Amino acid sequence: MTSPHLETALTPVTLLTGFLGSGKTTVLNQLVRQPTLARTLVIINEFGEIGLDHLLMSRVADDNMIEMSSGCLCCTIRGDLVETLRDAHWRYQVGGEPRFDRVVIETTGVADPAPIIHTLMSVGAIARRYRLDGVVATIDLTSAEATLDAQPEAVKQAAMADCLLLTKRDLVDAEQAAALEQRLQRINPAARRLEARHGQVAAADILGLGLFSTNAKIPDVARWLNEEAYAQAHDPHASHSHHGHAHDVNRHDDHIQSFAILVDEPIPDAMLDAWLDLLLAMCGQDMLRIKGILNVRGRTQPIAIHGVQHLFYPPIELPGWTSEDQRSKLVFITRDVPRTVIEETLEAFLATWPD
Repeated sequence: MTSPHLETALTPVTLLTGFLGSGKTTVLNQLVRQPTLARTLVIINEFGEIGLDHLLMSRVADDNMIEMSSGCLCCTIRGDLVETLRDAHWRYQVGGEPRFDRVVIETTGVADPAPIIHTLMSVGAIARRYRLDGVVATIDLTSAEATLDAQPEAVKQAAMADCLLLTKRDLVDAEQAAALEQRLQRINPAARRLEARHGQVAAADILGLGLFSTNAKIPDVARWLNEEAYAQAHDPHASHSHHGHAHDVNRHDDHIQSFAILVDEPIPDAMLDAWLDLLLAMCGQDMLRIKGILNVRGRTQPIAIHGVQHLFYPPIELPGWTSEDQRSKLVFITRDVPRTVIEETLEAFLATWPD
């Protein structure tokens, strides 16, 4: 594991995603009117020869909004995104200071969020200035069941989100809404779920979803990790094995599994690297998200890790443990990767790694 660092001064980036017609632009239109987002650089990605979304925005300064319409952010114009973010701090400034202190990126409805997150994580010029604050996905309650059945991208958007915004609630009955809520709970139990009535949602509710919020001096580990949600989603009476693993998370029709693994004893640093390297080599593309607060042998402070598919952010050394529980806690969202693969490889490493 590379040397951990603590970095809170980076510009937070919120990724607003959601399938076609789910209400992203309506939500964004309302968000940018709010004082909380007054100093926000908005990047709108359109797919097609003629961009229309920017014409629907009711109040955002033209010189603080960028439309990118030469392709989909997750495909052909990632280079444009890199250039835009890299140059933004000098292009959008007054008196040598940037005119924005956060970024919101609205993707196309068909965008896979993973490559966009990879850009934030892996391009040095971007990673040195920006950090992912959270992924927000709009979910159209009137069509989400059919969309999730037919569109793998929609499932992935929901699975990778930190917050799910449920739109068009007034157009469905209670039974339909409850069935979709249960499905979303299986796909992504730890995500915050909010109703956006007519596109209305408080900006403060979708910001600060990462480990560090803009104003927080102490990282909100419990909220960010929320490992209890994974056990409660599938078995509220789950017991724990000798390594603290919650039991009985069932695979479902969306091919997505979400679960938490707890490890009682401190983990050797080199063993952790070797184990994660093996997992990523075996099934990196299907490891949608990995979050962890780790008790690493020889360290007195906890280490936070965050990975998306085959890439990891640099580990972060946190100020200290926030409770007496100092077990390592890892949460996984995977696609077609059995939980047993994760558990059995970890057990093998723990059992055979030399002291």
